[in-house]
Amino acid sequence: MPVQITIIGLGQVGASIGLALSAHKDNVFVVGHDKEFSIERAAQQKGAVDKTEHNLPKAVTDAKLVLLALPVHQIRETLEFIAPDLKPGTVVVDTSPIKSGVANWAREILPQGCYYVGIVPTIAAEFLQEAGTGLDSAKADLFKNSIFLVDAPYGTPGEAVDLVTNFIRLTGANIMIADILESDGLMASAYLLPQLVSTALLNATVAQPGWPETRKVAERAYHTTTSMPDDPETLRVLSLHNRENITRVLNTMILSLAELRDAIEDGNDEAVKTHFQSAHKNREEWISDRFSANWEDKKTPPIEKMPLKERLFGSIIGRSIKEKK
Repeated sequence: MPVQITIIGLGQVGASIGLALSAHKDNVFVVGHDKEFSIERAAQQKGAVDKTEHNLPKAVTDAKLVLLALPVHQIRETLEFIAPDLKPGTVVVDTSPIKSGVANWAREILPQGCYYVGIVPTIAAEFLQEAGTGLDSAKADLFKNSIFLVDAPYGTPGEAVDLVTNFIRLTGANIMIADILESDGLMASAYLLPQLVSTALLNATVAQPGWPETRKVAERAYHTTTSMPDDPETLRVLSLHNRENITRVLNTMILSLAELRDAIEDGNDEAVKTHFQSAHKNREEWISDRFSANWEDKKTPPIEKMPLKERLFGSIIGRSIKEKK
């Protein structure tokens, strides 16, 4: 019998995971929930879920894994709402890029016998230039050959972690195990800093006296650099939940800007040239690595040759983690 996975939040991430799982209907049955009826209907028509359930408690009652593909400021309330209806052994997973706050909420709210594992999905290189975030931008191969960070709090049973990692493999992604502190540090640089730089650029230009004229000639470079995928409330919560790392990466950014400013102010042609050439070279190398997905330090453990269902859910089907303990 297929294992039920419930996806709460059917935007680009949630629906893309659902579409990837649709190729494995013998093993998983996907129930979808979204606060908007119209999005639920559209997700089912698109094939991202096998069934929709607008009643949130009913949506999670029989789930073995519950995926919260939600903005971070909606996660605590959702955890409080679903907690009474989770059965023992259920693993709750979220896709927020910053985990410290979410892990604390899960520890406080989830009932005994249920477990939390955080994941941070990254999209495939082919889609980096696409700006969509909603259901219309969902794709079955959005995560193919990309990397998911997996953050399991200390003490999480191995069966719960295995359930999550094998679920991720069905999306076509690779896995990088990290503790929460490491994961939040990585995402401070890779995810939040670009949006904070974007915020600073907007505030530094729009507030200036020359903006009425500047806005008429601002084009591709300005548009690209000021693109922020997160809404202001999400960005606020993520930044405050990761204050120490954000302060560190902002200080590094400020130092880099100051060095570039000084080189330009001094007319130091060689130093300015080095800044630009180094940045260009580093970006080209990153893009090449991202598309090849052949990281030098990547270590892939051998995969046992056993039936998919047994490999994916064999340690959990027929017995709860609580019973095993």
